[in-house]
Amino acid sequence: MKKKLLYLTDLSYPAKGRRYCDEDIYVTDRLSERFDVALCHPRCSESFEKDADLIVFRNTGAVAGFKDVYDAFVRRVRREGFRTFNEFTGRADMCGKQYLVDLTAAGYPVIPTVESLAALDILPETEKYCVKPKDGADSIGLAFLTREELIKSAPEDGTMLIQPAVDFTYEVSFYFLNDRLEYALYAPDKSRRWQLARYEPMEADVRFAGRFIRWNGIKNGIQRVDACRTREGELLLVELEDLNPYLSLSELDDKTRDRFMADWMDALERML
Repeated sequence: MKKKLLYLTDLSYPAKGRRYCDEDIYVTDRLSERFDVALCHPRCSESFEKDADLIVFRNTGAVAGFKDVYDAFVRRVRREGFRTFNEFTGRADMCGKQYLVDLTAAGYPVIPTVESLAALDILPETEKYCVKPKDGADSIGLAFLTREELIKSAPEDGTMLIQPAVDFTYEVSFYFLNDRLEYALYAPDKSRRWQLARYEPMEADVRFAGRFIRWNGIKNGIQRVDACRTREGELLLVELEDLNPYLSLSELDDKTRDRFMADWMDALERML
């Protein structure tokens, strides 16, 4: 008999520039080649969890929108020992965006990030600052402010992140399955984040992205390393999505997409 997967997602989530439902319909159809797949939102998952051999946490959108439900789910996973993909051991977006502050302090190549006005001098000089919530996602709560506007409005309770507004040439994403880079995509037009094209990474790019994958230490999961290329040619981390990264599978050629799905199903079978 096929092993049973419980696939958690939100088919109606209104993602900007993306259609989560299309990706999830495709993925669950492919997964059903090797597994019995049931699909629901995390709000409805509790009564099904013990019947599943493995829980796949996917395109649920920003978990801040159902934080109590999400926190209770993670507690059950740890208490009951449920096998999950991704596994809930990540140190990045899975835990909020405090890691950007920590990585800045540790000297990693990230967009410089602080959490208080008192630390502004750590950041390079800039005309505008990017301010966003620590528990945010999908640009929710994102604002660009001058220094004067920032000083007047930024809270000092540690709930917001402050970054310089970086003048970059493009954004690029590296998609890892476990510790292996599967493919990379970039946005040639930086005003259209989700109109993506294939990106052929250089060795230095792979080393850059792999550094964050090793730092995070997830053994079973899909992670997306989002970075920007500065005018000086440097890559800087924008975020490390280690919970439910959108995969942009529709932007891939058939061969790459088929290989990725085969590798993913192999990884799930190894877990089982």
